[in-house]
Amino acid sequence: MLRRGCWSLGRPLICLRGGLQAPAQSGRRSLVSCIDPSMGLNEEQKEFQKVAFDFAAQEMAPHMAEWDQKELFPVDAMRKAAQLGFGGVYVRTDVGGSGLSRLDTSVIFEALATGCTSTTAYISIHNMCVWMIDTFGNEEQRYKYCPPLCTMEKFASYCLTEPGSGSDAASLLTSAKQQGDHYILNGSKAFISGGGESDVYVVMCRTGGPGPKGISCIVVEKGTPGLSFGKKEKKVGWNSQPTRAVIFEDCAVPMANRIGDEGQGFIIAMKGLNGGRINVASCSLGAAHASVILTRDYLNVRKQFGEPLASNQYLQFKLADMATRLVASRLMIRSAAVALQEEREDAVALCSMAKLFATDECFAICNQALQMHGGYGYLKDYAVQQYVRDSRVHQILEGSNEVMRMLISRSLLQE
Repeated sequence: MLRRGCWSLGRPLICLRGGLQAPAQSGRRSLVSCIDPSMGLNEEQKEFQKVAFDFAAQEMAPHMAEWDQKELFPVDAMRKAAQLGFGGVYVRTDVGGSGLSRLDTSVIFEALATGCTSTTAYISIHNMCVWMIDTFGNEEQRYKYCPPLCTMEKFASYCLTEPGSGSDAASLLTSAKQQGDHYILNGSKAFISGGGESDVYVVMCRTGGPGPKGISCIVVEKGTPGLSFGKKEKKVGWNSQPTRAVIFEDCAVPMANRIGDEGQGFIIAMKGLNGGRINVASCSLGAAHASVILTRDYLNVRKQFGEPLASNQYLQFKLADMATRLVASRLMIRSAAVALQEEREDAVALCSMAKLFATDECFAICNQALQMHGGYGYLKDYAVQQYVRDSRVHQILEGSNEVMRMLISRSLLQE
């Protein structure tokens, strides 16, 4: 589980031809204090932040390029992360979770994402699924599913999006018709992270009439007859996690696998996504933070016109803008995480704002970092291009940023 220890930011973290590496023993500060991610955290939060940064540097960053290029799903690395408590970060402790807050979770995912944004994003989706079962499942379901998911002995996938219903999630068509003590599922889900590899699928399906009130949440286990998967998608980024269609053809699932009441599925799905938006925004933070550090070090060592690039005022100003956007994004995400933890009325709007702002700004930071690396930034030997590719999709999933604008404006207009 999460270990205790002292937190220190000082030390070189960089290998310019790769990602952030494990700290070397030196007294020189590597992280500029104005973007110090431990600012504002209490001592306990700094301790598990250090655990996450160390794990990212030692167990993820050295392999992130290989996982990306070979499209490897790093099961062993994720199970090591679960040993530190990262398989069920905000899941209750009686079923094996770490019982931490939404803010704590954001801190952890930001740190892990510096090591591999794609893998951390999958871990965050897995966490969201476990939380949904822990929060809305009955005691039998909680004790059946959560312990092996928290250890990542088993992996979970979230199944909402369909080929014909993306942003309009309430129009989903996958049906679940009662037959005796089973539901018979028919339909398909699209763009499912972990599809084909995960063991547990948290599926939103239609048990009633049209609209959100006809949707229920059902757990479908891998190996269930009638459950199959589409081809593995070829993606721009997020290559360390497989993405496939999940297909149901007369798939019989016990009624005991329904999470919550019939018709409660859409509410469960949206509550899961509120946290998911904070989580994926935190992954964007990690990618942007790593990109700022890589760029700062590159500007110090790369020379043009007889001087380091760091002496060019235009590039100095660009770096300053990147740092400012990074810190603003972090503050907005952490504020939204606290609102969600406290179940405040403005939590949905604040989570939407945080997701919209941070994923847009952090992608812009990564993209600017690539530009400032010049031609080298476009080479796969340099990690900055992977942060760009892995963070781009964050503006689309967990509710596109256009949908975030709808939610924010709806909140304002209903006041």
